[in-house]
Formats: sequence, C-alpha cells, structure tokens
Amino acid sequence: MNKIEPGPGINRRYLHDEVADRMRALIQSGEMEPKARVNENELTERFGISRTPLREAIKILATEGHLELLPNRGARVASLSQLEIEEMIEVIAGLEATAAELACRTVSDAEVVAIQADHEAMVAAWKAGDEAGYFRLNRRIHEALMEAGRNATLSGIYLSLSGRIQRSRYTVQQTPEQWARAIAEHDRMVILLRERNGPALSALMREHIRNKKPVIAASFGDVAPPEPVEG
Repeated sequence: MNKIEPGPGINRRYLHDEVADRMRALIQSGEMEPKARVNENELTERFGISRTPLREAIKILATEGHLELLPNRGARVASLSQLEIEEMIEVIAGLEATAAELACRTVSDAEVVAIQADHEAMVAAWKAGDEAGYFRLNRRIHEALMEAGRNATLSGIYLSLSGRIQRSRYTVQQTPEQWARAIAEHDRMVILLRERNGPALSALMREHIRNKKPVIAASFGDVAPPEPVEG
C-alpha cells in the first residue's frame, strides 16, 4: 500500500480521516480480522505516518463500532455476538426493504437497465465459479437499489451499519441450495423493480437479507477469547 501523503492544499489535521478510511477498508475486506489486535508499529510503517493520526483514526473507528479499545492495551478489531448480528441484520433488512419501495417510485429506466446488466453479469460469474466477481456485483446491485431510493439519510445509516458486517455479508460460504436461492431471489428482484412493484420488492428484500443470518453469524465468533496477560 502506498504511503499516505497530503497533497497540495490538504490540511494535515485531516490526515487521521484518511487513515481511518484505509483502516476501515482493511477491516471490511477481512485483512484485519475480528478480534485481531491493532499493530500500531506495523500500521505507522505501512502508511508512512506518525502515531498521532493513527491513534485519532483508531478513536474514530472505535466510535463507529469497528474497533474495541482495550484499557492500556491498545485496540482490536471488534467482534459481534450472535444477538448483535441478528439485531443488525434485522435493521439492515428493514433499511433495504424501505429503500426498495422508495426506489420503485423514483428509479430511472437507465438505472433499471444498469441493475439488470449487473445482475446478468453476477449470474454469469456464479456459473463460472467466480465468487469474487459474484460478490462484487452482488454488493453493487444492493447499493444501486439503495441509491435509487433517493434518500440520503437512509443511505447514510445503511452504509454505516452494513459496513460493520460487509466482509461477511459479501464473502460468505454458502451451500449449493443457498446459492440457488439467492440467485432466484435476485432474478425476482429485477422483475419487480422493472414492474415498479414497491410492496412486493420491499417484502422480498426483507426476506432476502434475513436469509443471510446463519451464514453471516457463522463467520463471527460469538464470544471473544480472553486477552493474554502481558508480562
């Protein structure tokens, strides 16, 4: 990764925001795994920064729920309990359901065409066994539906909350039956969006997200192991 260097006209006091963005991406991609300790020495060297902006970034990510602060022992990537996962997915399901109904009122023909094209490419990736391509397109479809709802407040809450389980939501291991069901639900989504059938698409989106609970929960540890005693 390239070092973070402020460009012309960029105030250095905002460097911690860019550091937070980089760290958030590492967490969401899975490179920094749940319960992993934050190695400040490694990150300051990797980003080419001092500890001050790194620690400010850590505070930001702790506030967002991405990191857990450990008394006198730095920080670690947050893990989620089974109950927290279920609660978050239920809220995300509600947000996507609401966005779907709004989108059916406001989505443009061009957006529908783009979403359908991504859906067809996603299905082709699935058939080719290209899981990375499948999940990338899957995420783009969900975010496009959210954007088509034309509600900035809804989108902001969604992106913040979804980001906490993004790695698992878009990289989960599924059985052949779960893959087939997900594809069938996406097929139906495109049809309902094209018809602008808000109530039906809303109900489908809620059920589609709820169906992901078991596979997402399986990728998170329920209880964090005790921290080792440092001597």
